Amino acid sequence: MATDPLTKTSPDDERGERLPGAAAGRLVAFDRVVKRYGDHVVLDQLDFTVERGQHVTLIGPSGSGKTTILRLLMTLERVSDGVITVDGRPLTHMPGPDGSLRPANEKYQREIRKKIGMVFQHFNLFPNMNVLQNITEAPVNVLGMDRAEAEERARDLLGMVGLADKVTAHPTQLSGGQQQRVAIARALAMRPEILLLDEVTSALDPELVAGVLDLLREIALTTDITLLCVTHEMNFARDVSDRVMMFDGGRVIESGPPEKLFGEPEQERTREFLGAVL
Repeated sequence: MATDPLTKTSPDDERGERLPGAAAGRLVAFDRVVKRYGDHVVLDQLDFTVERGQHVTLIGPSGSGKTTILRLLMTLERVSDGVITVDGRPLTHMPGPDGSLRPANEKYQREIRKKIGMVFQHFNLFPNMNVLQNITEAPVNVLGMDRAEAEERARDLLGMVGLADKVTAHPTQLSGGQQQRVAIARALAMRPEILLLDEVTSALDPELVAGVLDLLREIALTTDITLLCVTHEMNFARDVSDRVMMFDGGRVIESGPPEKLFGEPEQERTREFLGAVL
């Protein structure tokens, strides 16, 4: 059985700092990736990598291509050009009989996608299912997990996100913050190696934002999951990121550790953006 990324490979030191995962190496790579809609280029020859266990945050103005990156990784969109690899295997393409790469089919992508979980802006819970069912549906039907095991894990995750008493509640009986916590537990139930976070607090009332961000900080500090996060919450990005990438016009215009990018950005466009949002 694969190591559960929610389990630390070794204990944290007494300061509670996150330690790296058991296996180092590149987990995600974008190689000259282009995404266009007609004549409109959203991602322009994009190259970047995410190492196993890293926390990478994407910042930049709306429309700069950040969410498109997450949607490509979830195969909700297809690349126009270039190749995306996950854990050394192409996501967007599959080997043909002659060894060359051809566009991947859904079966192939579904297998690679098992390594990836995503938390969306708008929760996307199934309204006809209770909380426990929302969390166990995919592990049972996609991973083939035994239902009793899936339910035990779901209850553990609900305890972790502070909703142990909401097992039988339906989404309409929960606040927005509670629904987002269920969505986070649902994503973690799939034991993803990489967790994608797409503006997960943007649909919440302001008073609910802090609780969800605190939960995500705790996940970042206490687990080995690799995080790729799109957010306008700059303090959160500063707290949890190993690397922050500034996007504009479908390209990375600046990248570095948060203390460097927020404290001494090199690009004028980065300084303008941070001046507007901080």
